[in-house]
Amino acid sequence: MFKEFREFAMRGNVIDLAIGVVIGAAFGKIIDSLVKDIIMPPIGFLIGKVDFTNLFVTLADGKIAGPYATLKAAQDAGAVTMNLGMFLNALISFIVVAFAIFMLVKAINKMNRNKPASEAAPAATPEDIVLLREIRDSLKK
Repeated sequence: MFKEFREFAMRGNVIDLAIGVVIGAAFGKIIDSLVKDIIMPPIGFLIGKVDFTNLFVTLADGKIAGPYATLKAAQDAGAVTMNLGMFLNALISFIVVAFAIFMLVKAINKMNRNKPASEAAPAATPEDIVLLREIRDSLKK
């Protein structure tokens, strides 16, 4: 059983998948920082100096009655909130990641289309050559 597991784990596809997951996790952190630290501050500034992380709606007050200045203050008070800013950050992060993946797939497809015919797929062997090879092989026996 250990031998079978080792063969399974050492297949190229499994290793490629593991590498993809690790790189994807690191890429996700980069995109998250890009959205939170680079994209959202100018958008918030243009809209009216809104900090999207603190964009929330209080559904029910907590131990200490609102209004709450920040989302952290509302959560510390135990208030029930709908976190619109966090959702917007996640949505923009998704859009950026999806666009980056789209561009990567598009570039890979373009590279595959531009391959010379000799690299793309070997041409089928003509039937007469196949017959000659069969005759040669039978004569060797």
